[in-house]
Amino acid sequence: MDTYTIKEVSEMFHLPSSTLRYYEDLGILTNVGRSKSGQRVYIQGHINRLKTICCFKKTGMSIAKLQQFFACEEDESAHIDEILSLLNDQQEHILNEISQYQSSLTHLQRKLHYYTDIKTSLENGTPLPKWADYREHAEQAK
Repeated sequence: MDTYTIKEVSEMFHLPSSTLRYYEDLGILTNVGRSKSGQRVYIQGHINRLKTICCFKKTGMSIAKLQQFFACEEDESAHIDEILSLLNDQQEHILNEISQYQSSLTHLQRKLHYYTDIKTSLENGTPLPKWADYREHAEQAK
């Protein structure tokens, strides 16, 4: 069985050692063993748990929700509805974020197109474009 030190796990996940200890204190990283010298010893199960923690954190899941999820996961059959609800809520959050990013990306692309056309007009000595034309085009595309 492969084991990992706190330094190795810290480097693996680009997390400070203090964060790993914090996750233990919160109860979302559990059953971390100790070596004879008292050093933390992580196993593959901890690595898998940390992958989930990091994934959920990237989606904006709060520490409280992480705690709730892992508490429910200890007895999946008794808490399956709560687990599904929590994951569905997080999925909805992510989809809303994606929609907001898509809207921002669309606006940025319009600006990029507009300013690229300004540069082309300046280089060719042609009339400068009007921003309203780009906004109208975007409204028509909806």
